[in-house]
Amino acid sequence: MRRGFFAPLVLASALILGVTGCTFTAEIATQKDYDPSDGVGATMGKIAIRNVLLVTNDQGEANLVMSVVNTSGADVSLLVQYDSGSERVDSLLDISSLPALTRFGDDPAAGIIIEDDEVLAGSLFPVYFQYADVPGELLFVPVLDGTMAEYELLVP
Repeated sequence: MRRGFFAPLVLASALILGVTGCTFTAEIATQKDYDPSDGVGATMGKIAIRNVLLVTNDQGEANLVMSVVNTSGADVSLLVQYDSGSERVDSLLDISSLPALTRFGDDPAAGIIIEDDEVLAGSLFPVYFQYADVPGELLFVPVLDGTMAEYELLVP
């Protein structure tokens, strides 16, 4: 009689552990950091750069589009550095502390336009960001064109 009671209990326990045991070692996907849009991002100290991308035209010009979140409580200057041909180009963007979120590139005439033959739609273009004495970040920024409706007004 005991054997008839314990055999199904052991079998049920083994089945439950076998089916659910694989989740003990599985990585939880919702805890992975990732860029949820077309662009890339980085966090440097109290500055977070989000959704950085380049929107290019057929003439080798690209508009740098991004959002910057400043939680430092002070205005900062963000260095944007990239290579254009054989020369290194430095641009400074003033990031206000209020509002905490600042967008760049919405108006191509007022943003940073990168001119380089290497800026091709579908490629990655290296851009370096740095502020104050905080270590900078080199991002490989995706280059898009204006064929999608959400980017057609961002083409330089």
